[in-house]
Amino acid sequence: MTEKADIRGSYWMDTAPGETYPPLDTDVTVDVAVVGAGIAGLSTAWELARAGRGVAVLEADRVAAGVTGHTTAKLSVQHTLIYDRLRRTRGPEAAHLYARSQTEAIEHAAAVVDELRIDCDWERRSAFTYTRDERRADEIRAEAQAAREAGLDAEFVTETGLPYSVAGAVRVAHQAQFHPRKYLLALAEDLRARGALLHERTRVLGLETGDACRLTTETGARVTAGHVVIATHYPVFDRALLFTRLSPRRELVVAAPISADRDPDGMYITPEEDTRSVRTAPYEDGRRLLIVTGEHFTPGTGDTDKRFARLTDWAEEHFPGLTPTYRWATQDNDSTDTVPLVGPLPPLSRHAYVATGFGGWGLSGGIMAGRLLTGLITDNRPPWAELYDPRRLRSVLREAPAFLRHQATVARHFVGDRLPPSHADTLADIAPGTGAVVRHGGQRCAVYRDEDGRLHAVSARCTHMGCLVAFNAAERAWECPCHGSRFDTDGRVVQGPATHALEQRDVHEEEPPED
Repeated sequence: MTEKADIRGSYWMDTAPGETYPPLDTDVTVDVAVVGAGIAGLSTAWELARAGRGVAVLEADRVAAGVTGHTTAKLSVQHTLIYDRLRRTRGPEAAHLYARSQTEAIEHAAAVVDELRIDCDWERRSAFTYTRDERRADEIRAEAQAAREAGLDAEFVTETGLPYSVAGAVRVAHQAQFHPRKYLLALAEDLRARGALLHERTRVLGLETGDACRLTTETGARVTAGHVVIATHYPVFDRALLFTRLSPRRELVVAAPISADRDPDGMYITPEEDTRSVRTAPYEDGRRLLIVTGEHFTPGTGDTDKRFARLTDWAEEHFPGLTPTYRWATQDNDSTDTVPLVGPLPPLSRHAYVATGFGGWGLSGGIMAGRLLTGLITDNRPPWAELYDPRRLRSVLREAPAFLRHQATVARHFVGDRLPPSHADTLADIAPGTGAVVRHGGQRCAVYRDEDGRLHAVSARCTHMGCLVAFNAAERAWECPCHGSRFDTDGRVVQGPATHALEQRDVHEEEPPED
């Protein structure tokens, strides 16, 4: 396996650095403020600006550099095994509306690419969900049938372009893949040309609602808006307690160049083997970049280095001779009833909206969300609004078993009984380049020792809800397994829902006794 030092991070980030936008340093008033500049936030802002609304986009880090900058970049209506479940739990009409809304999102993206003449490696490919287990072939057949009934061009097949056999697959034709950052950076530039405000390094800390909404930021500037859209991947403001219906998950990605004649010619995913996803992208010298995703896990649990090794070994086994050149991790949130939560943010539903819970399919979902939220704000409600409405009640009752399992898991992480691999007895047990939770001075401290031996200590309690964090050695970050917040080794927020850094702690190693 290639040494870590030879491998870069996200391919999308590496090949599209983009423009920079200034932090917000003065109070502003706009029609709509959008918090978050990933695909959901930028899509919403762009649709609203095109509809003639004055828009401000506030991003805590960089535009399109968070979850969207670390995606696998598949634009597909074929979301693993979704249609048979929707047909059974919410009825055929719900499955039809889901298929229609996602299909229209993809075709809308294609139209935007043409309209703005975006060079983003846009390609049409078939999407496959497959099984290698003969015992699950009937499950795949049922999904293909449900997808057809929902209006998709879906079929059950046993032959694919993969270099290994499958027991069966759902194939949906005419889907898409692209370079997500190139697409979104073009949207951002067009937004600016339309007079919208875009501000990076502007973390939003507070939200007040009434006849108008007021946002307070880390820079001290305030934004007054008629409407606010929370598109931060995981809601940073959640008075509706949506966090009880969201489970964060992280997946790993490795990528390596292959010759064009080894391209499996499609986008593939299986829920088996802890998830395995395969697709390619255009690469230099006429080659393709093979992108393999998998190792589904909750943030802050398990050994990420070992997971990367397993995924790399799997890729090399099935595509011999690979030399990985990129590796990164992606994160998403699953709603307990599998459908994203997009719409009014109760009880702030008069002027506040949310988009979250895309379950690993945030590209088509984010574009759909942009169109849906714009429709709600401009009084042009789409027919699938009720399907995604966060206030939906019937599915909440049906999702009770998943809800209770999620809450039980959160409770265990809160008290820390699921995190022994990230704990240490003493500071001396922490090797250079690693971190652990240590009880020091009567407090749980998250302590990282850098390569020079210096200790960096912060509180081990996440500032979102107080769960215990754990150390991710592969990415050198503190992660909250309850709701997915991530922090760097000095406690600064890398990923929400947390908006405040981990509190600093003062720790000192005991001097060794003299001889």
